[in-house]
Amino acid sequence: MKPASMLWPPRPRALVAAAALAFAGGCATFSQDGGFTAVEQALRTRTGEPAKWVRSEADAGSVAAEVKRLLEAPLGPTEAVRIALLNNRGLQAAYAELGIAESELVQAGRWINPGFRYARLTRGDELEIERALLVNLMALLTMPRRVAIAEQRFAQVQLRTAAEAMQLTAATHRAWTEAVAAQESLRYFGQVQLSAEAGATLAGRMAGIGNLPRLHHMREQAFYAEASAQLARARLAAAAARERLTRLLGLETAAFRLPERLPELPAAPRELVAAERSALQQRLDVLAAKRETEALAATLGLTQATRFVNVLELSAIHNSEAPGLPQKGWEVELRLPLFDTGDARMAQAQHRYMQAVQRTAQVAVNARSEVREAYAAYRAAFELARHYRDEVVPLRKRISEENVLRYNGMLIGVFELLADARETTAAVNAAIGAAREFWLADSALQMALTGRSPGSLASGDAAMALPAGGAGAGGH
Repeated sequence: MKPASMLWPPRPRALVAAAALAFAGGCATFSQDGGFTAVEQALRTRTGEPAKWVRSEADAGSVAAEVKRLLEAPLGPTEAVRIALLNNRGLQAAYAELGIAESELVQAGRWINPGFRYARLTRGDELEIERALLVNLMALLTMPRRVAIAEQRFAQVQLRTAAEAMQLTAATHRAWTEAVAAQESLRYFGQVQLSAEAGATLAGRMAGIGNLPRLHHMREQAFYAEASAQLARARLAAAAARERLTRLLGLETAAFRLPERLPELPAAPRELVAAERSALQQRLDVLAAKRETEALAATLGLTQATRFVNVLELSAIHNSEAPGLPQKGWEVELRLPLFDTGDARMAQAQHRYMQAVQRTAQVAVNARSEVREAYAAYRAAFELARHYRDEVVPLRKRISEENVLRYNGMLIGVFELLADARETTAAVNAAIGAAREFWLADSALQMALTGRSPGSLASGDAAMALPAGGAGAGGH
């Protein structure tokens, strides 16, 4: 608890100084960017992509023009992420939380409005008029601490908003990868279905003239039926993947073009140096946990300062009686802690602080483990995709070329040639799946290094912050 002198009436000069400080704090104003610059910088540092908070008709017009320009060409992964960051309405709604949090910060830096009390009393022919100006002195004395806590909470919203933008970036990249892979698989499943149809048609004709056993004919028909079902499922999967991407992009229709295939694999996988240390320095959930502990420590200090004194009011009094000279002076009103000594609030604050300390330690453990797991999955996916690209698919193509030569030499029949074509198409489709898994693993690794794990920032009460300079409210 603070020195007992805080509980007694201050001297007039001290009151004047306190009032001057309160007036200075009372002129806190809103920042020009609403705290968005810190969010944009955090996102650009981690993804290299810009972000925009649409707050006017002019902003909306520029975003619409940029989205239209990006949609003129086939949509690559970078362009998809850029459109999502500009056009996703859910993300724009998250940006509005910055304005709400900044309003609370500005409010914390303003002096609580004074009160005025007026009384008119009569006793026979005597008239007494009492006037009093009331000032919440405790609110004035604790204003710096309350502003510091409000700044932490504002930083929390900044970090949570940056985390949502990071999540949208990763989700858009995954959706784009899945949409392109599904489109590519659909094309190959169409080739399988055409091959199966040709085989079933030929088998039917040959069975009709007695040149093919019925069992062989039925096998070709069954394969054609299964290929048609696979094509229908692939068509549905491609449409669903495209619609998921459309929602993340914030577009009203799915009328955009995608590349015909996924990007080529890199020449070599990424080699991470000090990945765990980098994650602890950059991951948003790690920063969130650290700042939560700091914010709760500040709250604990405020709870200690106001444990016994939570209502302390200063009044300037002017009484006048008729007849007679007026009375002037001041009074201090203090509520005595007879029933509520503040021990419950103190215990709650202490437990919240210890809870935050343990959560911070657990988040650090999780971050290290998730980085190792994500990198292991990334390397395994790269090796598998490279194996399909360099070994399986080239081998299947060489087998197909050999079978064509054998067919031309009348060493095999048309059904063997069709069966080989189907096997080659299946191998190519498996290679597409392996490439898809690699790019998804690449996106997951990026999030593990710089973003957050699922649910790590779910608590709305956790205090979070961006690097220094994130909070921009205040001033005169």
